[in-house]
Amino acid sequence: MAGGFHFTLAARPTVSVTMIDGRRAELVFAGDLGAEVLRDLEEQLSDPRLLTAREWVVDMSGVTRLDLACAYALLRAAVERPETAKLLVHGARRDVQRTLHQAGIDRLQAFPE
Repeated sequence: MAGGFHFTLAARPTVSVTMIDGRRAELVFAGDLGAEVLRDLEEQLSDPRLLTAREWVVDMSGVTRLDLACAYALLRAAVERPETAKLLVHGARRDVQRTLHQAGIDRLQAFPE
């Protein structure tokens, strides 16, 4: 997948983002995404390359914990742009889904599984 980039938030948590045709972004989150990685997460989610993607497919099957602040960061990144991105979340555990719902992410997308 051309145009991809990868970053590590901390020793274990990771997020990788791959852009496909500038219209779709695939994000893979893994590990414990807590407040200690919030600043790095916000920085990566504000990458200008994500602005052109209208749809973000988010794989959270590897997320062991999602802090509410990190969920809000994902929400802000999707809505504070010229056109709100549609989020499609796959593989989120029940507690991670609950955190995403608390942040209001269910307004922007559906949990297809």
